Amino acid sequence: MKRNYFIFLVIILTAQMFSGQSITFISENNGKPLPQVSVFGKDGSILAYSDIEGKIDKKVLRPDQEKFQLVYDNYPIATLSYADLNKEVIKLNDVVKEIAPIVLRNGKPAKYIIVKGNFNAYVTVNNTLNCYADGIAAYVFDNETKKLKNTYVEQYRMFRLENQKNDRKQTSSWDYDAALEIPDIKEVGNILDYKTKKNTVIKELKGPRKDQIEITGEALQKKEFAFLGYRFFDVRSILNVSYEKDSKKTLKDFVEFNEISFLKLKHKSEPDYNQLILYTNFYPSELSFTDKADKAKVKFNTHNSNYTTNYWEEASFPNMQKVFSSFFKDDLKEQQNKK
Repeated sequence: MKRNYFIFLVIILTAQMFSGQSITFISENNGKPLPQVSVFGKDGSILAYSDIEGKIDKKVLRPDQEKFQLVYDNYPIATLSYADLNKEVIKLNDVVKEIAPIVLRNGKPAKYIIVKGNFNAYVTVNNTLNCYADGIAAYVFDNETKKLKNTYVEQYRMFRLENQKNDRKQTSSWDYDAALEIPDIKEVGNILDYKTKKNTVIKELKGPRKDQIEITGEALQKKEFAFLGYRFFDVRSILNVSYEKDSKKTLKDFVEFNEISFLKLKHKSEPDYNQLILYTNFYPSELSFTDKADKAKVKFNTHNSNYTTNYWEEASFPNMQKVFSSFFKDDLKEQQNKK
């Protein structure tokens, strides 16, 4: 009897210790979980990013950050204090913009499908922005297999924070523009194939406007990888792809792509790992058919920008640069436009 009573106490204490360790964001409009909510600290660091269940780890929020800005769908939607976030469930107004219908051009089926749209991508080091890019890209898929054939960038902007030291033995000081890339959406035409792949975890969320699929994978979880004096550890990725509600999840139904890639890195002389995170996002706006796989493009060179129109001024454009500039002001510098 005493032993059973002791076990009961242990269970109760454990439940108390681990209860309230997460916060769940939900829509105040429909009560559904809100994935992909970024929580910014007052210094511009991205402290958390909600998963497909709308959850973040409460432990990453510190009282010294005082005010937290919540960003959803590339727009600030709330500013909350540490006390405001001391809840297990938080309702947010997520009505930012309606999902714009994809424009169908050259509707007659042909050899290739071109998916054109807007993208942004950024790298953080220990949660703080390192570099940022956005632009317009097009992806050419084989119409029969739905496999990606070519990727083209039409226009883009590139931004950097000034005063990167690039000390060989201090990986936190590096400029990580080499890690910056445009979204890799090659799997969106055959997304259900992930259900047959090993080492991945798949979750689905049926929302009021779209169906979302979250796919997670990881590597180097138990042992680091050493190369030329550097140590690599804890490689993970979270892929979120959205399609029209109750659709067959084909290219014609494709609505949104988001991927987060994680890596911990340090030089052997550094005591602690640095957390690198690459965020890439793509929002399709146009779908067309063609018999030609070639398309006009510019070289995506992270040392400069390349654009001919102010595409970021469009109301539907995912302009995260405005969010970052609200924190970093003039320190976030656009690279020269070489159009």
